[in-house]
Amino acid sequence: MTAATPGTATGLFADLDTPDPLDARFGDPTDPANPAGFDAFLAADERGELLPAGRQVVDGFGLGAEFVPRGLGGRLGQVDDLARVLRPVFRRDAALGLGYGAINLISSATVWAAGNAEQRRWLADVLLRNGQTAGAYTELATGHDLVRSRLRATVRGDELVLSGGKEVINNIARADAATVLARTSDEPGSRSHSLVLVDLASVPRDRLRFLPRFRTSGMRAINLGGVEFLDCPVPASALVGGAGEALETVLRAFQVTKAALTGATIGSLDTQLRTVTRFALERRLYQRSVADLPLPRAVLAGAFTDLLIADCLATTVCRALHVLPRQTSVYAAAAKYLVPMLTQDCVDELAVLLGARSFLRDGPYGIFQKHLRDLPVGSLAHAGETVCQATIIPQLPRLARKSWFATPPAPATLFRLDEPLPELDFDRLEITAKPDDGLAATLLDVEQDLRDDPLLGPLCGQLVAELAALRADCLDLAPRNRTPLAAPISFELAERYAIVLAASACLGVWRHNQDHPDPFLRDTAWLVAALGRLTARLGRDPVPGAAAVEPAVFAALVERHESNRGFDLVGRRLC
Repeated sequence: MTAATPGTATGLFADLDTPDPLDARFGDPTDPANPAGFDAFLAADERGELLPAGRQVVDGFGLGAEFVPRGLGGRLGQVDDLARVLRPVFRRDAALGLGYGAINLISSATVWAAGNAEQRRWLADVLLRNGQTAGAYTELATGHDLVRSRLRATVRGDELVLSGGKEVINNIARADAATVLARTSDEPGSRSHSLVLVDLASVPRDRLRFLPRFRTSGMRAINLGGVEFLDCPVPASALVGGAGEALETVLRAFQVTKAALTGATIGSLDTQLRTVTRFALERRLYQRSVADLPLPRAVLAGAFTDLLIADCLATTVCRALHVLPRQTSVYAAAAKYLVPMLTQDCVDELAVLLGARSFLRDGPYGIFQKHLRDLPVGSLAHAGETVCQATIIPQLPRLARKSWFATPPAPATLFRLDEPLPELDFDRLEITAKPDDGLAATLLDVEQDLRDDPLLGPLCGQLVAELAALRADCLDLAPRNRTPLAAPISFELAERYAIVLAASACLGVWRHNQDHPDPFLRDTAWLVAALGRLTARLGRDPVPGAAAVEPAVFAALVERHESNRGFDLVGRRLC
């Protein structure tokens, strides 16, 4: 990767040759003597505890400030910046990144979205002093079906009395504050629940019982526990927003958390790809390295491409929260659905390359199996694949009828990685997407300019045909199949739509970052590879000649590995 010419790059690309400040605090993860290195994290994972040295690093950095809006004294401005700040943590330990980091965004986002000035100030102070929070939204019996949550909040005089339990709650046993979703009405429907901000240090201890910790196969260090409120009184002023507004608030706030977490977890994939790339370059078979063999080379190039696809979609959705807030309900769900699936498929292929070493729990490849185990557990902390698809499905017919092939493309600001964005405004986020899908329209816009390209022209043509077929299929859905109770065909349509959005994001990022300091990202090789892999997922035939870009993609992977740069869209030097 060619670094930016000194004096010419600004903003995001200004310090590509200097490790990220948080990355530098952690130090070289491969150094056995590093108290916050891979070996130390693996040992802590075996003990089922968060690494104390890792907690010291993030506390010293003041990670809590990243989750507090700038107007309250924190550093939360652009959501894409937040995702990148979290990647060095996830690169080392997803349990630390989620259980001691991003969980604070999940619990606080609803307060930023609907809390009053006093509540926001109090919670900001908790996070700014490195306090911990918990989001007590779900219950074990009902999962992500929040409408069926049973914990109650009853008004008694000038107090709210909490009765009931929450299980599988990350961080609850060590939290200073918790955002609790509680039933406040027996009426059916979406207005039956409210949010309560609980100061756990001030409630009567005999009215609070912490439940035993749940042990998990991955992210062993996260403290998944539960809490039972025993007619526990809290001030009536603890109500966040209006009574009955919890689901509306959650649906708006979780767009932010879905997007940010999806972008942050790319740090984990970076470590897994880096680990297997090192193995393939060093391991020798048949008088040459594993990386010289055609199949391993194809797997590595494909994994690098998938990481770039994931970053394109995640970063675009993070930026859409600022640029296209009317659409991010469906965009955030699509990213939270597709990126983990891409990552899981990618890691499964990498594990085959690593062979028996992918099962080792220590040594130079032990970190791979840790991340492999950690990956599926992420859905415990937030919406899983089915929940995200169920969010998309009811919106597809309206988008098909009013938006696709009728909406103008998204503005360049959505895709320009180094362009500053306006402050995040939770009030502008919509519960359901409005019928102006600018991201999908970007596909149609860029396709017109690429029709004469021998590789990108046919690939874009396949994607446009897919969008047309998707439109027809969505318009043809029976009424029942337009609900979360839909048949499998609707879930397939949601997946197809997410893939089209990913392709559109790749096209937009490529087109609007032609001043990127890395010539590889200005070139078309990675874009051809990305669209080829996405169209293959849609069942489309390979475009003749598209496989010829593989050597260029593999060469860029090796160059970044050898120069110790991130594999993401920015490509910053790592510690």
